[in-house]
Amino acid sequence: MVKNLTKGRPLKQILFFALPIFIGNVFQQLYSMVDNIIVGNTLGENAFAGVGATTSLAFLVIGFVQGLTAGFAVKTSQYFGKQDEEKVKSSVATSIMLSVAITFVLTIVSVFTTMPILRFMRTPDEIIDYSYDYIVVVFAGLGATMLYNLVSSILRALGDSKVPLLFLVLASFINVGLDLMFIIVFKTGVAGAGWATVISQLISGVACAIYMFRKYDVLRLSRRHFKTSFRFCFDHLVIGLPMAVQYSIIAVGIMVQQAALNSFGKLYVSAYTAASKIDSIVTQALVAMGSAVATYVGQNYGAKEIVRINKGVNQAMIVSVGLAILGGIVVYFGSDLLTGLFIKNPSVQMLELSKRYLFWQGVFYIGLAVIYIYRNALQGMGYSIITTLGGVVELLMRILASFLLVKVLGYLGLCLSNPCAWLGVDVLYLIGYYVLISAKYKKISLRPNIPIIEKKRHATA
Repeated sequence: MVKNLTKGRPLKQILFFALPIFIGNVFQQLYSMVDNIIVGNTLGENAFAGVGATTSLAFLVIGFVQGLTAGFAVKTSQYFGKQDEEKVKSSVATSIMLSVAITFVLTIVSVFTTMPILRFMRTPDEIIDYSYDYIVVVFAGLGATMLYNLVSSILRALGDSKVPLLFLVLASFINVGLDLMFIIVFKTGVAGAGWATVISQLISGVACAIYMFRKYDVLRLSRRHFKTSFRFCFDHLVIGLPMAVQYSIIAVGIMVQQAALNSFGKLYVSAYTAASKIDSIVTQALVAMGSAVATYVGQNYGAKEIVRINKGVNQAMIVSVGLAILGGIVVYFGSDLLTGLFIKNPSVQMLELSKRYLFWQGVFYIGLAVIYIYRNALQGMGYSIITTLGGVVELLMRILASFLLVKVLGYLGLCLSNPCAWLGVDVLYLIGYYVLISAKYKKISLRPNIPIIEKKRHATA
């Protein structure tokens, strides 16, 4: 169901929109999580560590896809907020054409550079073949990843966060079945886990696309909508590419972390892999709030509802702080139990390493919440250059922490590298958002200087 987020109570709209995204994100995490659990419990610790060692490399490429499609959808949501149906259709058609072209190039480059990058990251010899066999299959199937992310981003731009969830839940169950079939029945090893992920995403993407084009008149395209101009393509790329690059820049920093981690050996890689999967699941509530804010801000920015934007962002930030505190409590007290899901009979040292990592992430989850809310608010307004700069700041902070803190503090330094990156970029996003929103207030002549929270007389219903 298409949802107009420019009307109604801001926080209620954001929360109801975020809930399906949260559930969907959790199921999307299950794609890789199930792969890891089944691999770890059937193929052994080396295979588990091998798949885990690809996390940062996968994020480099798949993060690029996610940022690109989310950026394209920002333009779609702005046109939807303006109630310009023809521009919405042209935006969707342009996004499709650009995505097809970029997928072709990205697939070729990623497949042929996989092994050199794994070696550059100092992936241990005993697990590198497992790493390659798994991730090269995922990269070969990037078309499926692009398809699902594009159609789900388009639907969310129009306010529909439920349909992508339904198809993703279905695909998650298919993924589990295919994992078991490929790995246990057909004995395909870790490559089977990769094929299960690709096929599941393809099913989800195709089903979602068929539903989308049949259900919504505003998304029924004709040939004329594909006759786009260079300027119109540029308008999409100027938001999509910086967001894609931003994700990839962050991924490079994570790859530096992974390289530092690999130098500690297989035990540390296994513990970190399990802990990072737990961390990813717990923080999906923050991710969902950020995604909801992006669509909310995009639609309201198109409708020129500046006061409403700031009210929604402030309220979403308060809720995210509460979620961050709750997440920190969960990862600290549940680390041993959750780590045991990934590895049969984990050693005491592995449990301790996993718990130490999760503790330091949980302490600084509020810093991560700030990133998701304000980065997505800036993206919703179309200021993707600032968020790209934020990605550069994260990269630099992670590199410095990985080289300096790891040398001084060892594994603890690695645990602190993410919080250092979060706190560094928080300053940029907070200043960037409030400077820009203040300028928007001045432009509509509400007040010469805007406080963080508006007076009630300026707030919309």
